[in-house]
Amino acid sequence: MQEVSIHKGRGPIVLGQPHGGTFVPDEIFARLNQTGQALADTDWHINRLYQGIIGDATVVQSHVHRYVIDANRDPEGASLYPGQNTTTLVPLTDFEGDPIWQGGQEPSADEVEDRRRRYHLPYHSALQQELQRVRDQNGVAVLFDCHSIRSHIPFLFEGTLPDVNIGTDGGVTCASEIESITHEFAASSPYSAVLNGRFRGGWTTRHYGRPADGVHAIQMELAQSTYLTAEAAPWDYDPVKADRLRRWLRDILDAIQDTALELTP
Repeated sequence: MQEVSIHKGRGPIVLGQPHGGTFVPDEIFARLNQTGQALADTDWHINRLYQGIIGDATVVQSHVHRYVIDANRDPEGASLYPGQNTTTLVPLTDFEGDPIWQGGQEPSADEVEDRRRRYHLPYHSALQQELQRVRDQNGVAVLFDCHSIRSHIPFLFEGTLPDVNIGTDGGVTCASEIESITHEFAASSPYSAVLNGRFRGGWTTRHYGRPADGVHAIQMELAQSTYLTAEAAPWDYDPVKADRLRRWLRDILDAIQDTALELTP
């Protein structure tokens, strides 16, 4: 099984996709309980949603499920959102707060470290290399971190999540011009939107977003209701909803690309 796949583009946009994979090694899958084996906390069809959405974009995709290890968590295990419910580097619960492992089958600290080396590190090594290549080629790189989640998860947030959740860690991870154009497109779209709300950017966005060094990062967390038939198994992709969303995503990525290139020396 290829844990990471890379599509090399020539433009400044890099699409990171850490949570779309469903691969779980057999020996790990057998230790998950029924809740865990449902793999409900997948960013369903995220690669299909972004497939070919903008010419010359680079795509770095992890095929490993987040229950094996979460590629968008701090490899040292620090919480992204202190004081709030969240899941860990190797999750012990799902997004509802329910255990995902059979009794006594939770991974040990040594196993977590092994998984970090085998699955977390290769994804980020690939992402780092592609961001470096893209920046060297274009003078700038923009990491657009692609995520999706159910819009109703009481364990993680109250009420209904907006359709579009833009994260820049309070404007730290990208130039203000890039943040502004992204937010303006979202605010004028048919979708509900928020900037730096419940999801202000995961470890990936915060780690790579270094505007002073020519690398900008934005997390785009989409409510799955915007492109799935329903936010429940079997998690069917809705082509009509998705095509509508893809048109908007294409426009926003085009605008981000143009803005980023204007920032180059």
